[in-house]
Amino acid sequence: MGVADRLDLTLRLVQNSDRVSVSELSHRLGVSEMTVRRDLDALERQGLVRRVHGGAVATRPREGGGTFTAREPWQAAVKDRLGAAVAATVEPGSRVLLDAGTTTVHVARHLAERAPLTVAVLSLQAAMVLADRDGIELLVVGGSSRPGERSLVGPLALRTLESLSFDCFVMSIGGVHAEHGWSEFSLEDAAVKQVGLRQSARTVTVADATKLGVRAFSQVAPLDAAHRFVTDNAAADPGTHPNGPATLEALREAGVETSLA
Repeated sequence: MGVADRLDLTLRLVQNSDRVSVSELSHRLGVSEMTVRRDLDALERQGLVRRVHGGAVATRPREGGGTFTAREPWQAAVKDRLGAAVAATVEPGSRVLLDAGTTTVHVARHLAERAPLTVAVLSLQAAMVLADRDGIELLVVGGSSRPGERSLVGPLALRTLESLSFDCFVMSIGGVHAEHGWSEFSLEDAAVKQVGLRQSARTVTVADATKLGVRAFSQVAPLDAAHRFVTDNAAADPGTHPNGPATLEALREAGVETSLA
């Protein structure tokens, strides 16, 4: 396990518990307690955990609670793997609608490898990544930029999407729940995703494992609205993410193909 992946996993384990001891992290990660202490020190310097006697506690809310800039470095190694896995499912020559979010920025970086593509983006960050890339016809969907999020929303974005059709919608998501389906923290983002689903022949949803078992504020669609779900390996490990396996099973029962990256 690389250092970046180990830090990602350490942060998850701290986040999913009220308090985690150094010895528990050492056993779970298969590394020495000295390595765990160094990793916790690094995470504390970033303001992500707080060291307490014999362990650590999380000091930051889950991803739904922060701005894009604050969340961008969050689990970057995991998100880059997800971005590569999602891009690999996109056929060259496709018309792609790319959702907003920190994970889909990583998808954008890897989509350039699948050119030629027509890519419509719902994110100012994704637009910057794909601008001037060979073989990419870039369409920036109009709309209002949500302060702090850089996602394009509102009536203009909805009207633009309703006038287009796509082969594939790459949808990011705030939460996926066995009973309540796909959901988002923002009503405006949820509305854009609902139109994207209707206008696309196929939807690939992508999210890291922290989103499994989460019911966010606004329901987007039932589970079977998506065709494929790409998440990371931790989703299948109840020790790392207790809600993961049951949510994955619910997705499979709903006919959604699941991929672990």
